[in-house]
Amino acid sequence: MMWSSAPLVLLTLLTALVSPAQVTAKNRPSRGRGSNWWGIAKAGEPNNLLPLSPGMLNMDPSVHSSLRRKQRRLVRENPGVLVAVSKGANQAILECQFQFRNRRWNCSTRNFFRGKNLFGKIVDRGCRETAFIYAITSAAVTHAVARSCSEGSIESCTCDYSHQAAAPPSPSPGPGGAGNLVRDWEWGGCSDNIDFGFKFSREFVDTGERGRSLREKMNLHNNEAGRAHVVAGMRQECKCHGMSGSCTVKTCWMRLPNLRAVGDSLKDRFDGASRVMVGNAGSSRVNAGRKNRYNFQLKPYNPEHKPPGPKDLVYLESSPGFCERNPRLGIQGTHGRQCNDTSIGVDGCDLMCCGRGYRTQEVLVTERCHCTFHWCCEVICKTCRSKKTVHTCL
Repeated sequence: MMWSSAPLVLLTLLTALVSPAQVTAKNRPSRGRGSNWWGIAKAGEPNNLLPLSPGMLNMDPSVHSSLRRKQRRLVRENPGVLVAVSKGANQAILECQFQFRNRRWNCSTRNFFRGKNLFGKIVDRGCRETAFIYAITSAAVTHAVARSCSEGSIESCTCDYSHQAAAPPSPSPGPGGAGNLVRDWEWGGCSDNIDFGFKFSREFVDTGERGRSLREKMNLHNNEAGRAHVVAGMRQECKCHGMSGSCTVKTCWMRLPNLRAVGDSLKDRFDGASRVMVGNAGSSRVNAGRKNRYNFQLKPYNPEHKPPGPKDLVYLESSPGFCERNPRLGIQGTHGRQCNDTSIGVDGCDLMCCGRGYRTQEVLVTERCHCTFHWCCEVICKTCRSKKTVHTCL
């Protein structure tokens, strides 16, 4: 009897060990299962990308653990793309912190550890700030990969030569205005490969976001919005060829927008973000999403508002207060933050300090000044000291 009951006892012990984790996983907020890759920004620093041979990289274990199985496969199949994704993630963080430098929430990040989220637990909330994080990270990866293709840094893609396949319009043989159909330029050069960047970002960034829950639909929509802003900012650049600088022949190609322009555009959408909810046909929308997870329309929370467009940011719930420190959500609060006492905007002391008041003091600032270039090749600067008035939230 004692031996026959041993397997049952062992099974009971194993169940007791496993069940709490399973319960926790079920009760944990669904922030989207594909967000752990953000940790590549910290874990994927150059020292953690180990060279095996020219053009190939091996992932440090900390990098490896932040990626899902499909993401690791995409990295293996596209040598060189890991550096581009890591660069894009870091650019996204810097851009987010620039855009929100004067806000109560300033896009603070935390040291990345296995299983922890780079942006903290704020992403467990489906608020505006989370929407911006998803959009800017998706946009930055699209941007970095598309640019890396044109720079020759990724072995599986090159410049976008699809424009050159189309021949320029020919002049019409008819009388009058025949030359109106003739372009004064031709496609050439190296266009940034936005098609590859867009498709790779969908495959890599959206991994785990199946669109079965409203939160996953929110994540997918904001990821797509970030990519849409990159595509919308593509512009034509040209270079003249000819004797003595004349422009007898002009070659043109497509160029990515500056990521700052994308960040500015997304920040505007953040201020006008749309709150959404489950539609009346929620179940049918979910089933349709399984066939095509990008083919859905979110319903505005306020029925008087129009549905969000493809470049709009969407959120599910109101943002938490960022005035006081909240370790549970990783909110730092605004105690000790600098503010502008002459501004009536969000960076003003009244709003930044949440009505608690602020301290004013003069500090001595030391900085380089009066820099001059000396041939060749040295920049010599003087050291200047000045007093600066600083206002700090209580």
